[in-house]
Amino acid sequence: MRVKVCGVRQLEQLPELVKAGVDFAGFIFYPRSPRYVLQQYTAAALKKERSINKVGVFVNADPEELLRLVDDCGLHMVQLHGDETPRYCEKIANYITVVKAFRLTETTRVEWIIRDFSDTCDMFLFDTEGAGYGGTGKKFNWNLLLNSRINKPFFLSGGIAPGDEEGLKAFAKEPVAKSLFAVDINSRFELMPGVKDMEKVSNFIRALKEPSAG
Repeated sequence: MRVKVCGVRQLEQLPELVKAGVDFAGFIFYPRSPRYVLQQYTAAALKKERSINKVGVFVNADPEELLRLVDDCGLHMVQLHGDETPRYCEKIANYITVVKAFRLTETTRVEWIIRDFSDTCDMFLFDTEGAGYGGTGKKFNWNLLLNSRINKPFFLSGGIAPGDEEGLKAFAKEPVAKSLFAVDINSRFELMPGVKDMEKVSNFIRALKEPSAG
């Protein structure tokens, strides 16, 4: 199972993330976030990092500015976490792989909210509804997806924490999980915003990749 660690703000942790088995590092380009990566590093410094797949997380960004940062930072894909329209997503997807994030409530009709984006995005990400933009760190009810037809690869996010490994492996056996591309972890694996607890990350990935007991 692939793993994305989002909200990275310490470039010196990238080799440790790779060693732990992380597949994607998420860098937040939303200035209001405490994990805003350009507050600490330049685009040129990010571009030099080639050891891991880099995902840029944007919220309602100007499309031209976004595409400029894709080039300047050497990003491999972008995650759109705001109110971006299908037309906006299509414009970006003509240039780079697009992951559109959706935040769900207990009453959300998953197939309804994704339908207009199916032809304009490459992947989806499912998270928990909350105030403002970006991830909330709140536990996501994965059962909301069980009876849905999701026609794109998707990231599973939303408060994933140490101890969730067996639950994730059980979810991966559900029919909907045939489209599960990766799990996305962030705040539950931090020492402080943007600084990852590498022991927690390593232990989580090790347990996630081990066969389930029994």
